[in-house]
Amino acid sequence: MKIFIAGATGATGKLLTEILLTRGHNLIVVVRSAARIPDRIRKHENIEIVKASLLDLSNEELTRLTVGCDAIVSCLGHNLSWKGVFGPPYKLVTEATRRLFQVAGEDGGKGSVRFILMSSTGVRNPDEGERISIPQHVVIQLLRWFLPPHADNEAAAAFLRHEMKKESSSIEWVAVRPDSLTDEKKVSLFSVHRSPTRSAIFDSGKISRINVASFMADLLEQDDLWNRWKSKMPVIYNAT
Repeated sequence: MKIFIAGATGATGKLLTEILLTRGHNLIVVVRSAARIPDRIRKHENIEIVKASLLDLSNEELTRLTVGCDAIVSCLGHNLSWKGVFGPPYKLVTEATRRLFQVAGEDGGKGSVRFILMSSTGVRNPDEGERISIPQHVVIQLLRWFLPPHADNEAAAAFLRHEMKKESSSIEWVAVRPDSLTDEKKVSLFSVHRSPTRSAIFDSGKISRINVASFMADLLEQDDLWNRWKSKMPVIYNAT
């Protein structure tokens, strides 16, 4: 497959990039600093690295980079720093999702393009009738007001759900919602659910980044798995 990845220098995006290269796929990644990519990835013959801020690219440049791609993955997120959380771009994930979705839909010569968004369990899916407690609702509302990245993640997922209702035939999507992320060296057993089975605020579960990356890679490769989760927002936890 030919796959476009945004956020390939992030902790999870880096793992996904390496897994996909190991599995023989051809990748195009847009990064602000190639120095943050390990040599074993940067020098791989099956990767094209474009040094740029994704939102600074024109629609024509994005179209050129994504044309012919079988899949697009966004592992974008805000840096955990004062500037990254409270500074611009405030709608990084939403705007990148909107623009990538748009250019993917313009490649009418291919079949359906698979689009994966990395989200979080703090983002609810109203289509599943997900309910939360009043205390959690209060905390989520405070996060919307005081932590712009949370509202950004919610808006990106809402955009995909809205586009899905237009019944686009050229793009299919999955928004993967990991819970609290941990670092592990090897893929382990994990479980996948249509909705959270525990409170993202008061009883969060754990999921290793490498498990999230492995699940996203499997989604791209396995038709049965993709068809099970397309147009949904699966939640993923490490097995206990």
